[in-house]
Amino acid sequence: MIHQLSLALPPEEALDEAIFRQSVLRRLSLPDTDDIVVRKRRQSIDARNRQVRVQVETDVFAGETPPPLIRYQKPQIDVSKAPQAIVVGAGPAGLFAALRLVELGIKPIVLERGSDVRIRRRDLAAINKDHVVNPESNYCFGEGGAGTYSDGKLYTRSTKRGDVRRILEIFVAHGATEQILVDAHPHIGTNKLPNVVADLRNSIILAGGDVRFDTKVIDILLDDQEIKGVVLGNGDTLSGIGVILATGHSARDIFQLLHERSVRIESKPFAMGVRIEHQQSLIDQFQYHRPSRGEYLPAASYSLVTQTKFKGVERGVFSFCMCPGGFIVPAATSPGELVVNGMSPSRRDSQYANSGLVVAITETDLEPYANAGPLAGLTLQQDLERWACRQGNRDGAESSQTAPAQRIADFVDGHVSKELLPTSYQPGLASVDMMDVLPDHIAQPLRQGLRDFGRKMRGYLSNDGQIIGIESRTSSPVRIPRHRDTCEHVEIRRLFPCGEGAGYAGGIVSAAMDGERCAEELVKLYK
Repeated sequence: MIHQLSLALPPEEALDEAIFRQSVLRRLSLPDTDDIVVRKRRQSIDARNRQVRVQVETDVFAGETPPPLIRYQKPQIDVSKAPQAIVVGAGPAGLFAALRLVELGIKPIVLERGSDVRIRRRDLAAINKDHVVNPESNYCFGEGGAGTYSDGKLYTRSTKRGDVRRILEIFVAHGATEQILVDAHPHIGTNKLPNVVADLRNSIILAGGDVRFDTKVIDILLDDQEIKGVVLGNGDTLSGIGVILATGHSARDIFQLLHERSVRIESKPFAMGVRIEHQQSLIDQFQYHRPSRGEYLPAASYSLVTQTKFKGVERGVFSFCMCPGGFIVPAATSPGELVVNGMSPSRRDSQYANSGLVVAITETDLEPYANAGPLAGLTLQQDLERWACRQGNRDGAESSQTAPAQRIADFVDGHVSKELLPTSYQPGLASVDMMDVLPDHIAQPLRQGLRDFGRKMRGYLSNDGQIIGIESRTSSPVRIPRHRDTCEHVEIRRLFPCGEGAGYAGGIVSAAMDGERCAEELVKLYK
């Protein structure tokens, strides 16, 4: 017999598996025997009221064999001699596109400009400790893409774009914990995701696919509005039945290449701002309405949004990529730039909480960059990142990753902070007036937004937290247009713009689903 229960339980009852099992069996008046399986189907924390509850949906199999937890099986196929397709980029969009190509009988050749996850760790250490930015291998470029060493969040609202459960099962089959199938806001963690990514790569290779690191695409081969292949940094050319372009939101050279080669691209909305950092204990108090979260509750997160007005124009201000129990990291992709991002380990056990706090960029903001055409937003990004680098390093160290920062209340009130708080940002902070770092169209809405957020979360707006700049890579400022039904570029045949860099995803899961869809459409049209 199968019993299904929906329960609202105290954290100590829901999040201790032994206690939870006993609680469920007691409610059903069932004995605690080996032939009874209690399996959670869905779990979420409800902290809207002062008494925090965990909402749990569970199945209980009494005297009945439960179905397999995951249906997905790694591909058992050899595509080494099959027709080949080129996948540019080994982030989630590229890796899942390649894996789907394998399943559909096509040999993927994955080209990644950065290093594999093992070597990539050295490049990240060089950024954090020595302030040295490798433009080909960093927090944005390399195996697994920007998500591998940023956070590993798997929550998405893009349920209409593909099978979210399938994506999560593929992650589990490649080493992720089964808990991601249950949690309402699943999360792998930056300490565990590299091994999962490496196993995804191994599945592609074992099936006969080809994955090449430190391999940069510098040109494309076009003939009569059709892409024939790509040119690599060493001068070699590769061709295939199609090209899936999954290069991520920071591959500026690819956007510039497409523009120079008259491949249609478009400017798209995006946002920029800062990272805001508090003590995690403070966020726990805000969200859980208690002095500490205790033994069972996870590090609390938050999501904030408000509308502001600057020079008569409404602008959204919102939190982005909130990292409970996490760290702020340097995410620049070129020397002389400064970009910050957030990450969390699987246990989310850092003493710090951080989040992007960003402002929507409007067409008016891009008017000074009109000569750049569809690259206007990208040019604005670059200018602000270079300026932030100079402002954080007024001693003249041009490539230093020391970040400009200011305490929150000081920023809102217009005071330079006499001293800054301890931080998770390893390269270090410099106390500056962030009004000198951010243009007015970002700084003034941020001030307004922080006042509103301070009313929503008492204590959020105080000098117990600080803002660190700048957070500029929230999403791609460029879209590579494609047909809605086939995912093929609107003008160039056999070219499939894919994932976050092309403007069609906003995180790991949505990028993975988009990669699968592009692979399916390519095969449908050209196999």
